Amino acid sequence: MNGPARMVAMPSDSAATGKGIGQRRRFLVLRHAPTAWNADGRIQGRTDCPLSPEGHERALTWRVPAGFCRAPCFSSPLRRCLDTARAMGLSPVVDDRLVEMDWGTLEGATLAGMRAGGGTDFARREAAGLDFRPPGGETPRETGARAVAVLAQATSDAVIVTHKGVMRALLALATGWDMVGKPPIRFPAEGHALLMEWREGVLYLQPDTVDMRN
Repeated sequence: MNGPARMVAMPSDSAATGKGIGQRRRFLVLRHAPTAWNADGRIQGRTDCPLSPEGHERALTWRVPAGFCRAPCFSSPLRRCLDTARAMGLSPVVDDRLVEMDWGTLEGATLAGMRAGGGTDFARREAAGLDFRPPGGETPRETGARAVAVLAQATSDAVIVTHKGVMRALLALATGWDMVGKPPIRFPAEGHALLMEWREGVLYLQPDTVDMRN
């Protein structure tokens, strides 16, 4: 550790849906460090992009807070997540259910390009919110369901290294956000993590994000 993680205030604790009954578990849920496609604003989806040199250098400075130092780490199988975890000094265990949302034929595109070129068809899909399905891909609702299953089955607190699409889906499930319009909270900035809790079959969003930059 290079010092304690800093906490950034967020709205009050909110509950959401999940399945199964279990003991209280806490999860530090973070996005991988930046890639070249992130810098270009391109949708990566399942494309296995590596961290950019700058992204790797940033990940080397990130640390989990003391309460998670001995917690297991579960990661998406994509190397941008695995390399982020390893740069942080973690030993990630791959769970395929944490992989990024499948964007189908839209992978590699930019959001502006999709809106400009997709016309009314893309607008209709986007208006579906949690049920938005890109051509040949999956919905955020489906993405969130598989990620929630990881949290529901965890036997201890854990660090989760995943993707923006997965985090947005979990955020929606933990707050009731339908993904139409602005999210109920500001999405965590680079180097910050969501703090979530699984309590008696319900997923909760905690009122703080964790600043892992040191």
